[in-house]
Amino acid sequence: MSAKVIADVVVSDGPVIVGAGLAGLMTAIELSPIPCIVLSAGPITTGTSTGWAQGGVSAAVGPDDSPELHTRDTLAAGAGLCETDAVERITQAAPDAIERMAEIGTRFDRNPDGSYILGLEGAHCRRRIVHAQGDMTGAELLRSCVEKARTLPSIQLWDNAWGSEILTENGAVVGLRVELGGESSFDTLMDASGPGRNRTGGRTVVVQTDRVVLATGGIGSLFQHTTNPLSSRGGGLALAARAGAVLRDVEMVQFHPTGLDVGLDPMPLVSEAVRGEGAILIDENGDRVIENPLSARDVVSRAEWAALQAGHTVYLDARTHPGPGFAARFPGISKILSDAGLNPAVDLLKVRPAAHYHMGGVLVDEAGRSTVRGLYAVGEVSSTGLHGANRLASNSLLEAIVCARWVAADLAKGHPQHPHPMPVITHTVNIGPARTQTPKADVDAVRAVMSRHCGVLRDEAGLKAALRELRDHVDTDEGLVGYMLASSALTRRESRGGHTRTDYAQLDPHAEHTLIDLADVLDDPR
Repeated sequence: MSAKVIADVVVSDGPVIVGAGLAGLMTAIELSPIPCIVLSAGPITTGTSTGWAQGGVSAAVGPDDSPELHTRDTLAAGAGLCETDAVERITQAAPDAIERMAEIGTRFDRNPDGSYILGLEGAHCRRRIVHAQGDMTGAELLRSCVEKARTLPSIQLWDNAWGSEILTENGAVVGLRVELGGESSFDTLMDASGPGRNRTGGRTVVVQTDRVVLATGGIGSLFQHTTNPLSSRGGGLALAARAGAVLRDVEMVQFHPTGLDVGLDPMPLVSEAVRGEGAILIDENGDRVIENPLSARDVVSRAEWAALQAGHTVYLDARTHPGPGFAARFPGISKILSDAGLNPAVDLLKVRPAAHYHMGGVLVDEAGRSTVRGLYAVGEVSSTGLHGANRLASNSLLEAIVCARWVAADLAKGHPQHPHPMPVITHTVNIGPARTQTPKADVDAVRAVMSRHCGVLRDEAGLKAALRELRDHVDTDEGLVGYMLASSALTRRESRGGHTRTDYAQLDPHAEHTLIDLADVLDDPR
C-alpha cells in the first residue's frame, strides 16, 4: 500500500497528483511502479476537459509532414511568446506520443492500411490531426487511460477529492490538504488501514508528501460563455499562487470561435475540424464573417466579435461542406445538434466566441517543475512555452501526453529536484487556503466581471474596473485567478495572440512574458 492513514493524516510514499484528466493519469501511468495518489474532484472520468475534447492530437506522422513543419506552425500561432526549445522538443516527441497512447489502448482512427486518418485544423499547413472515434478523441483517450490506471497497483485513484492547500516549509512542498466530498474511494483506504479517524468528523485530510503535481486543467468557466466544464475555474492556479509559485502569461486566453449558441452553460463546442472539412462562417445576410475560416483562432474570434458588436448574428454554415456527410464524420457533434433540434445539413448553426483554452499557467521548466521545490504542473494548468500567445489547434492533448511523460521521469528520481533556473519574482508570500467552496452567487459575480471586462476585447478602463470589482473576491479561487488575469492584462500594453487591447492595438516589437505572483496581488494599488 502506498499510503498509510494516521488519524487525519495520510503519509504517502510517493507524489500526489491533483487532477484525473489526461495529464494527471498519464503522469501516474508513466510513473508506475512508483506509487502515487491521483485526486479526482468528482467521480473518475467526469469533470475533466479531456473527456470533452472533440479535436485530436497533433503530430507529424503523415508522409508529407515533419516535426520541423509542426514547429513552424506552432511558433507562428504563438505570436512571439513560444519558447522555441520547448516547441521543438514537444513536436519532436509527438509521433512517439501517438504510439505510446496506442500501446496503452487508445483506438485511433485508421485507414485500411493501418495508417492514421489525419485531419486538418486552423493554422496547420498539413493534415496532422490524429483522431479517435471521429470527434470524440478526448473521451477515447480518457477511457484508455482510466482503464490502464485501474490495472496498475501503484496508482490509488481517489474520487470526490480535491486539493485545497499546498503545505510548504522553507519554500518546499511538505503536504497537501485534501477535501473529501460524498462517497470517496478514500474511505476504502481508511477502512483497510483500520481505525484512526472519526468518520463523523470533518471531511478533510492532510497528505504528507514532498511532491505535488497539479493537473487541474484550465479557467474557461471564469467566463459566462465557455466550452469548458463548469469546474474549470482556475483552482490549480490558485493553489500554486498561494504556495508562492510564479505564474506566466495569465492574461492569454483562447476564445474558441464556434461555441454553439443555444442557451446552454457551458456551451457545446463545434470543433474546428468542421471548418477543416469546408464549413464557413457567415452572418444573417449570408455574407462571410471572415474570408479564411481556418485562420488562427484569435483572428477568427475577433472577426466574429466585431460582427456581433455591429449587431449581426454569426452562423456556421456546414450545409454544403461537410453537408450530408456531417453525421458520419462528426457523430458526437451531430448528436449535440440533434438534441438542440438542429440538422447541420439543413440548418445554419448559431455560434459565438467562448472561453476555451488557457495558454498561461504555472511557470515550469522542461521537467514540469515550478518555482516552488516539489511542486509540478502539467497540462493546461502549466506554462511550458509551447503555446505562447495563442495555442495551435490540437497541441493541448499533445502537450499533456508528452509533458506527463517528462514529469513522471523527473518524479521517478525520488526526492524533488531543484527547479532549473527560471525568471522568478523574488517577493513571494503564502496566505493560506481559500474558502473550500465558493458560494454560487460569488462565482456568478466573478464570471460576470470577467465576461464584461476581460473577454475577447479589453481596454484600460475595463481592466481597472475588473480589478476594483474583483478585489473583494480574492479570498476565493475564482476571484484570485480573475484578479491575476486582469492585472496581467493591464500590464500587457499591446495586442498579441489571445490578448487584444483596443487602446493598445499594435504588436510590441519586443515580445516579453508577463510574470506574476501572489505578492503582486496583495501589493497592487490599482
